[in-house]
Amino acid sequence: MKAMIFSAGLGTRFKPWTDKHPKALALVNGKSLLQRNIEYLQQHGIKDVIVNVHHFADQIIDALKKNDGWGSNVIISDETNEVLETGGGLLKAERLFTPGERFITCNVDILTELDINNLLLFHDMHQPLISFGVTNRKTSRYFLFDNLNRLCGWRNVKESEERISIHKSYYIEKAYSCVVVFEYGIFDLMKKHQFSGKFSLVEVYLKLATEHLIMGYDHSGDKFADVGKPESVAIAESLFP
Repeated sequence: MKAMIFSAGLGTRFKPWTDKHPKALALVNGKSLLQRNIEYLQQHGIKDVIVNVHHFADQIIDALKKNDGWGSNVIISDETNEVLETGGGLLKAERLFTPGERFITCNVDILTELDINNLLLFHDMHQPLISFGVTNRKTSRYFLFDNLNRLCGWRNVKESEERISIHKSYYIEKAYSCVVVFEYGIFDLMKKHQFSGKFSLVEVYLKLATEHLIMGYDHSGDKFADVGKPESVAIAESLFP
């Protein structure tokens, strides 16, 4: 099984570090976020990893070469011409995945102890197109689920914005953990719905949820850190030695 680590973002919330470095190489207890995610995937038997690059791409490529991919076989998806966000980045990398084989994606600025093997068991049990980790933590943006953990919509609490794919009498709010299992058919579906260029996976989820089963796997209680801002590093360091 292959995995993709989304590492191409500009890291605007992570300044001043990202004025001179990619966020992927920010350190948590002496290890970069990229190294930690590569090792996280290794813990679940995944050593074939795609890494997309844009912001200070040369620094990421150099770090991977110097450290021999930290023990994994790393393939670069080059986005130096244009940052494509998560959805566009995934679609651009299609040729790097094994045709017909499901795969994992994760975000370089997320550290978690979510058990990928349990996520895969959940995915096998329900047979959805997509399964992703969620928790009960507080955030400003939530995915909305029914009582069977099916994705129905999305809510931005701060902006009072809501997007509904499946109408229900009530919804259960869950926070996105950014660790995702995709069936390979996602690529044809993205093209069928005319996704191209720069776009977010959130747009893909909400578009496809009306006709395809997309599930949330609740792993509340597992260690989790969103290292999106410099002040988050201290929190991450307290959780991940």
